[in-house]
Amino acid sequence: MGTERGGDPPGPSGLPVVGNIYQFASDPLSFYEETARGYGPVARYELGGTEFYQVSDPELVEQVLVHENDKFRKGEEYRRILSPVIGNGLLISEGEFWRRQRHRMEPAFHPDALAEYASVMVDYTRRLLSDWRDDTVRDIHADMMRLTVEIVAETLFDADIREYEVDIADALEAVMDRSEKRLKRPIEVPDVIPTPGNRRYKRAREALYAIADEIVAAHDADGDGVVSRLLQAKSHAEDLDDEQIRDEVVTLLLAGHETTALALTYTLYLLATNPAQAEKLRAELDETLNGAPPSNDLVDDLSYTKRTVREGMRVYPPVQSVIREPTESVELGGYECSAGTVVTIQQWVLHGRECRPRAVIQRVVTIQQWVLHRDPRFYERPEAFRPERWSDEFRESLPRFAYFPFGGGPRRCIGENFAKLEARLVLATIARDWEFDAVTDELSLSPSITLRPDGPVKLRVRRR
Repeated sequence: MGTERGGDPPGPSGLPVVGNIYQFASDPLSFYEETARGYGPVARYELGGTEFYQVSDPELVEQVLVHENDKFRKGEEYRRILSPVIGNGLLISEGEFWRRQRHRMEPAFHPDALAEYASVMVDYTRRLLSDWRDDTVRDIHADMMRLTVEIVAETLFDADIREYEVDIADALEAVMDRSEKRLKRPIEVPDVIPTPGNRRYKRAREALYAIADEIVAAHDADGDGVVSRLLQAKSHAEDLDDEQIRDEVVTLLLAGHETTALALTYTLYLLATNPAQAEKLRAELDETLNGAPPSNDLVDDLSYTKRTVREGMRVYPPVQSVIREPTESVELGGYECSAGTVVTIQQWVLHGRECRPRAVIQRVVTIQQWVLHRDPRFYERPEAFRPERWSDEFRESLPRFAYFPFGGGPRRCIGENFAKLEARLVLATIARDWEFDAVTDELSLSPSITLRPDGPVKLRVRRR
């Protein structure tokens, strides 16, 4: 299937102008896997004038995200979709400004701070569970979204946002719906045209901004939380103003709760459909906790709980792809990837292919967790949910970027340790006292910026 140096890599044939948009839109996740497995470690496809290069080599993923990260930026694809709602927030800002902002916000994610957050994570989970009734059906995704946004608001902003949960949920749904449509459609409807979708998006953005402004107004520069630290920096930083602080609050509200909610949703669903693994988890919780609630002091003793969360994020990675754009020519697998090309690194593709830009077609290289996390080269029975696989020996045998739910390199998710701790404590708190069976027979997934369920995820919950 190989091509000569400088030629195009193999890939599925498409139609003029729209390329592979119809195959992609019908089932993006299957399209990624079929393209990777059908055409090898570097494959090419087109979506409405944009040429994508899928890359499935962990070493090349590491090159882009770690070793040569200074030659890449997140680029226009993320900015085009996200900047209208999060402005220049940490998720999409670049260069020295991004480094300064990350430095300003990192203390909120220090281990000492996380230890203080642990009790909130457990207490808020128990508060949610007080609404559960024995032998009833819950939309577990809605519950986890509600819980995680309450936790991030309390821990990072010292704010009770329960009265705004509907607004935040509606806003996030509007943002993700818009991003999914923009990924699948070759032609976008301009924001100025008052379509129902554009009007909904505008209302959602205004609601988020109002909530963020209220959170900022409740803080001053004397505290040690995220907002207070940003307010302190504003007094002597020319690149920081009230609008930028609002952008960071919106970014943390959205990004800080959704991915953890997704990880918990999928892990609980997998436990509901894998009773043997659920029983092993409960046995560990009974033995280690002995009836007490989980805590920061005990979380490291919950090894099977940790493996369960890790396996859940492997089977259903909350973020299914990473995108990068080169700022200068880079050699990838012996081929030049020229500056100005949008680079998306997809978990199957980038091995030895040239990425020179064309006058008309924009090229994108994509790194996709979805494909690499399910790669049979690294995982026996990759579709199976097997927390037991994550022994120390297995982890050491894996290539570094065969598993990377939080990205990698300097732009690795700032909230990674926060999310890991939260997921383990929430899962342990729920599974200690509750069992669950799946009512939703099969998950329907909707990939956009994140990998979301396309509809409710219903579990029947029973008190133990």
